[in-house]
Amino acid sequence: MSEVTRRFRVTGKVQGVYFRHSTRIEAERLALSGYARNLPDGSVEVLVQGPAAAAQLQQWLHRGPKSARVAAVEEMQPAHDDRAFASASFEIL
Repeated sequence: MSEVTRRFRVTGKVQGVYFRHSTRIEAERLALSGYARNLPDGSVEVLVQGPAAAAQLQQWLHRGPKSARVAAVEEMQPAHDDRAFASASFEIL
């Protein structure tokens, strides 16, 4: 199965509620690599690489952890250098 790269911006109450940590746990469960990082506007950016299971992570992002209140999940076009992201794990930045 081929690898895909997808990038998301998650808005709502997603900072200070273990969103990035919970995303890493879910990504590792799905054997995906990438990262989650807080953005200055209060949203969280998630870059994910892996097989089609990336779609399962996208569904999870709409819920997030119990304490989060997700308003929206926007899929963004991966940047050219996103496709070259070489990490073999999922990181919190």
